[in-house]
Amino acid sequence: MNASKAIRDYVTKMITDTPGMKVLLLDEETTPIVSLVYTQSEILQKEVYLLERVSNSSREVMTHLKAIVFVRPTQASIDALVTELKRPKYGQYDIFFSNVVKSTQLERLAEADEHEVVREVQEYFADYYALAPSLYTLNLTGCIGDTAGTWEPEILKRSHQGLTALLLSLKRRPIIRYQGSSGLCKRLAHDVGSSVQRETNLFDFRQQTDTPPILLIVDRRDDPVTPLLNQWTYQAMVHELLGIHKNRVDLSKVPNISKELKEVVLSPEQDAFYRDSLLLNFGEIGESIKKLVEEFQAKSKKNKKMESIADMKAFVESYPEFRAMSGSVSKHVSVVGELSRLVDVYDLLDLSACEQDLVCQSDHKEIIKVIDGLLDNPKIRVKDKVRLVMLYALRYEKSATSLDAFTEKLAEWEVSAKHRRLIDRILQYAGNSQEGRESDLFGTKGAAGLFKKMTGGLKGVENIYTQHSPLLQRTLEQIKTGKLKDTMFPFFDVPGTSAPQDVIVFMVGGTTYAESRVVQNFNKANPNMRVLLGGSSIHNFDTFIDEILTRGGNR
Repeated sequence: MNASKAIRDYVTKMITDTPGMKVLLLDEETTPIVSLVYTQSEILQKEVYLLERVSNSSREVMTHLKAIVFVRPTQASIDALVTELKRPKYGQYDIFFSNVVKSTQLERLAEADEHEVVREVQEYFADYYALAPSLYTLNLTGCIGDTAGTWEPEILKRSHQGLTALLLSLKRRPIIRYQGSSGLCKRLAHDVGSSVQRETNLFDFRQQTDTPPILLIVDRRDDPVTPLLNQWTYQAMVHELLGIHKNRVDLSKVPNISKELKEVVLSPEQDAFYRDSLLLNFGEIGESIKKLVEEFQAKSKKNKKMESIADMKAFVESYPEFRAMSGSVSKHVSVVGELSRLVDVYDLLDLSACEQDLVCQSDHKEIIKVIDGLLDNPKIRVKDKVRLVMLYALRYEKSATSLDAFTEKLAEWEVSAKHRRLIDRILQYAGNSQEGRESDLFGTKGAAGLFKKMTGGLKGVENIYTQHSPLLQRTLEQIKTGKLKDTMFPFFDVPGTSAPQDVIVFMVGGTTYAESRVVQNFNKANPNMRVLLGGSSIHNFDTFIDEILTRGGNR
């Protein structure tokens, strides 16, 4: 149940089973799949002479080298391989596809291999992006489907392929459950479940746990609140304010940033400080950065004292580690410094406090005053004003007395008509009035809601900026206790009888780093269960509203 290890093991086997110097040929999608789990320097240490794109026809002919080819079985990649094999640049080709390859595609390759340079063709199911051991994505952007439950055909196909590849790479044959109110989840569950039933040879695994694993397919629409909120833990905050794309962060717009820091990599697999700090809140990160800098300064002073050959030898031996630490310090100081600047420039503390009060324990009359003041605050970004009104519309859907006044204020701040439409779109997308909605977005129903009204909902809350808990947390607790309702989450085929040890979650429409934090904390607190989270994409506010704007219709 480790997504990063599953991909890394595939790549390791590819590049080590063929001895001697070799070239690694990748395509547009497998390049980032590999780079997320292997650094370029690590690959070069495995006798890989160079990495190239298979589509690059200007590569030099080097017939003394062997080629390891790892591509998705797409039309473009097959075309590039056919061209390659007709005029081979290397002496031998081992071809690995990241998913099931069609017989017609194999026939084309066989016909093109006139020089008989292909030694083997295999399917290695590394067809998803492993961002961390417990987090994966399919990196799908654009319109997933409409709110009536109809998929975009190519997106459905890619989601189906990615999920089946994930199951095969982890060697899991799961029981499939899906969100019953979502036509998108039902269709994907049917397609994946049918493949599992049909491909009996591929899914013939010895059960690794006492109970079958569960693949749980849920819809982003059931929790639209989480991606609307500003986040205050390191990883989620970086994605919200700077954007993380395949573990890379663009810092080119940061004032006075040095050339080597214009793009940095934040990988929990390759960066120990990031791995240890990504779940810390913003205040804790400041302390961690301070300790990191102090540790570096202490080592730096120690290394300057080179009074003997032994001192020089010790420095040279520690130099790679010293250099890596230097880069880590510079990178994280720059990232945290920019986060701090943005928090101040855009008044995000006041904004986020209002957001959390609004979704967790607000008094309607009081929150109207606070929102009104923030909408008049020139430091608050236009998009943050829009997100605040969207949250208000969801929270007080049936009694949003000030919604029209807030929308007028957005117009005064020259918010485009397109983005003002987000207020209506969020209600069409995920409002409680939509047919089939069964979730309690703000925890205001039943006994829990009554407790909130009586106590203010602050029991046990130490940080006003992290009061909100994603819906996924309640769902996982229900799975653990066997209380996830069959009516809300029906089974595709055979019902399970007990709480599973392994749970694979896939969120149609995208997940968030806030939910990844829920999963990591849940796994720590429940060592007898292992949860792996993934989604169509990893959202921040900007990507989430793009998704809302492209989806139409009603549920």
